[in-house]
Amino acid sequence: MNNPFCDPYLILNKVYIGGKFLKQAIAETPVEPFNKARTVKICYGVLEKDIYLDWIISSNTEKPPKTSVKIILKTALYMLEFMQKHNYMVVDEAVTLAKKLGKSGAAGFINAFLRSYKVPPLPENPTQRLSVESSAPLWLVKKLKRSYKEEAKDILCAPSQGICVQFERNAERYLNILHADTPFENVYIFNNFVRDENFFAGDYTFRSIGSTAVCSAISAGETLLDACAAPGGKSVFLSKKFKQITACELHPHRVELIKAYASRMGVENVTAVQADSGIFNPAYENAFDAVLCDVPCSGTGVINENPDIKLFRKEEDIAALQQIQLKILENCSRYVKKGGTLYYSTCSVLPEENDTAACAFLKLHPEYALFIPVSPLKNRQTNYGLQFLPHISMGAGFYLTSFKKL
Repeated sequence: MNNPFCDPYLILNKVYIGGKFLKQAIAETPVEPFNKARTVKICYGVLEKDIYLDWIISSNTEKPPKTSVKIILKTALYMLEFMQKHNYMVVDEAVTLAKKLGKSGAAGFINAFLRSYKVPPLPENPTQRLSVESSAPLWLVKKLKRSYKEEAKDILCAPSQGICVQFERNAERYLNILHADTPFENVYIFNNFVRDENFFAGDYTFRSIGSTAVCSAISAGETLLDACAAPGGKSVFLSKKFKQITACELHPHRVELIKAYASRMGVENVTAVQADSGIFNPAYENAFDAVLCDVPCSGTGVINENPDIKLFRKEEDIAALQQIQLKILENCSRYVKKGGTLYYSTCSVLPEENDTAACAFLKLHPEYALFIPVSPLKNRQTNYGLQFLPHISMGAGFYLTSFKKL
């Protein structure tokens, strides 16, 4: 369909109705190449503003529309409110798409809604107001307000800083593009960066500023276990600091991602292994100078890069994630040599996944001593580690600490 709503609708339908992550939905949906940048912008924008757009819809309707109709309305509202598109064009294309999708019965409703809706005032209750204003779920707003007080708004509303690129060579070819320096050598953040053939040659790779900071804080040694390694960026980064790296990943297809990443970057000292890092492997006992547990987490520190987290993550998930985190940390603590270091990191801003986990681990393991790393990236030192926050840490929220085996 030659309609600016079509490709965003197909992608967002897979997210809202199919339950797929946005990046996965984009990757598997054929989109019109000429408009791909616009399509991606719309999809990210709709999810980023999801709760705010819901607020507008619910304030202008007596009962919620069906999800398929709501997707069209949210796309139109995003284009009208945040992309400053002409009202007549947006309305006509939204109605046309509804008819082409076989939703002619909803076309009149969509037309009337978009021509008459009003943007309501934000809720008077401060917590609800912040939830709508930041399009963050209420449970997350409450947690962040408890932990960070007035700073919660800055954390939730911090924008993405751009595309983080680490160069292996030939960085000077790209530094005429608008960019920001980072505290890390050969790592820059670009407003826009188009991948070219030098990516496949291994001249550069894309990585998060959080992953870069974590890896930069890890001390060199002989052997490293990267316990939750996919897609492989950390293992490849650390391949220069260690003679041999074992990169574990639970799912077979993600093991292949690690292998492909290492191959593209010309790295030969990373061995990718399919394994559950929460289950003991006798062959690994006391075998590594360092073990990195970059554990599965809520992702609450990177919602500006992954807005679907706000859609899918539920409050009840946190307790289950805490159990997984401690299970991995507990198990991997058995793999560290005496005098070695166990590193723990998350991309979360929730203390229960961070300091609480570190505290719990130390209480159970007197053979370990807390050793808080240092980082040139701005952060807040907590009782047990370093908390990086999106509004002060170049857009990234994550946590890092380490434990020395006595």
